[in-house]
Amino acid sequence: MLRSSRWEEGRTPVLKMLASAGKASGLLAASLSAAALSTAQAADGRVDVVAPWEVGSIEPTQSGHIFGRMEVGETLVDVALDGELIAGLATDWQVDDSGLEWRFHLRQGVEFHDGSPMTPGTVAQSLERTLGEPGVLSQANISQLAVDEDELVLTLDAPYGALPALLSHYSTQILAPSAYDQDGRVVAYVATGPYQVATVETPQRLTTTRFEAYWGEPPSIAEASYLAAPRGETRSLMAQSGDADIVLTLDAASQARLSRAPNVEVMAVPIPRTVLLKLNAARPGLDSPEVRRAVSMAIQREGIARGILRSDDAMANQMMPPGVAGWHLDGLAPLTQDLDEARRLLAEDGWTPGQDGVLTRDGERLALTLTTFSDRPELPLIATALQAQLAEVGIEVTVDVANSSEIPSRHHDGSLDMGLMARNFGLVPDPLPIMLQDYSSGQVGGDWGAMNWSSRTLDELLGEMQAATDGATREALAGQAAEVLHRELPVIPIAWYVQTAAVNADLEGFELDPFDRSYRISELEWAQ
Repeated sequence: MLRSSRWEEGRTPVLKMLASAGKASGLLAASLSAAALSTAQAADGRVDVVAPWEVGSIEPTQSGHIFGRMEVGETLVDVALDGELIAGLATDWQVDDSGLEWRFHLRQGVEFHDGSPMTPGTVAQSLERTLGEPGVLSQANISQLAVDEDELVLTLDAPYGALPALLSHYSTQILAPSAYDQDGRVVAYVATGPYQVATVETPQRLTTTRFEAYWGEPPSIAEASYLAAPRGETRSLMAQSGDADIVLTLDAASQARLSRAPNVEVMAVPIPRTVLLKLNAARPGLDSPEVRRAVSMAIQREGIARGILRSDDAMANQMMPPGVAGWHLDGLAPLTQDLDEARRLLAEDGWTPGQDGVLTRDGERLALTLTTFSDRPELPLIATALQAQLAEVGIEVTVDVANSSEIPSRHHDGSLDMGLMARNFGLVPDPLPIMLQDYSSGQVGGDWGAMNWSSRTLDELLGEMQAATDGATREALAGQAAEVLHRELPVIPIAWYVQTAAVNADLEGFELDPFDRSYRISELEWAQ
């Protein structure tokens, strides 16, 4: 039986008592020595993970990312740290010349956590259920799922070269028949990973134990736990005190403090998530590539990266960060600040300064509302910086910090001027599904992408990418698509995200996953 969590053994009450006294950082540092922490870890051997994201349910399409990161659930296709698609529960896959029939050769000798065998039939049953739920897999237009000996055969209505990438998404984790009730609802997370669920307490906690019959290399770590802690200060204190061994998503102040702590190692890695300024391309002052470029040239990205995000690596000179194959182009002219050129471009478009310095044209002031949200605490700070920077070229900006739902809502009712948001391009290792959703004129969506903007050239490139199954061809087309977006700027890149973690110094083998798929607990071990 899994022993009680350390948070239930009295360590958190101590942490809360120290915090309530207003002296948490100093008292924790003074009262917990590195030797004491090592003794505590040696006593239980468990790895405790703390992150901001809640365990909302045991439904894979909703909270599968947590079960995937904790290595409970697995997908047919896995993803290496460099973004390469690699074998998962499928050892290899092929597509026929038409691009319509895909064959996935399934791994043999795999058992579910309930001891039942994984067969082509159980895999098909799990994916059939996934197809019936909202999710990324619906984008591939799968018309038939069939079994042919030890292969799963997927037939599509139209070619879709990114299908293997879709089958790496957390919503497509393969669950056992016993995971579902008679109505197809998930009642237990019975999967195939190196760890199995011990307890789930939605929305905060998950505990796991090593699955002894795992098909792969047996993990060294026998037990792990996950705690959702939305407040950054709480997570930071838990890392410093030793109440957590892996803490994800640190604010800048916490990074600086924890980097000086002897019992903690701070790590960071760029991830494919970008802070973007979404523009209403029909709005006067935003309705041509030249004036959108003027807005971009008013932005001091270096100052935002250093002053707010505290990372030089966060400064975005194009939409996609390095490491996103094909979509990040080293040869692109970077997006840089040039106030004089910005003023010239605006003047060419007919905007001239009024008595108060705000640009006007035909009696209309260039006054815009920038909508953002505080779910990500850095966004309001960046919005305030943009307000000051755009004022330098005569654009008056009012910042409206609302709920995140206001950006898509105002997109649909036409009232959005500008929206500041964080867009995740790494939900699958191929950004194509997101790009189709955000920038294809044939899509109804665009909530988080272009507004009142389309490009026939981009539509053609994305269509060719959909049909292409050759990797080199897809990368070349991605580069051309990236150039179109860089030139037209329907959205303006501001910053790239850097994922951060504080890791117990006695824990060996930890690596941050740029695609945030796994905490890789099965590869860890405690220092001897």
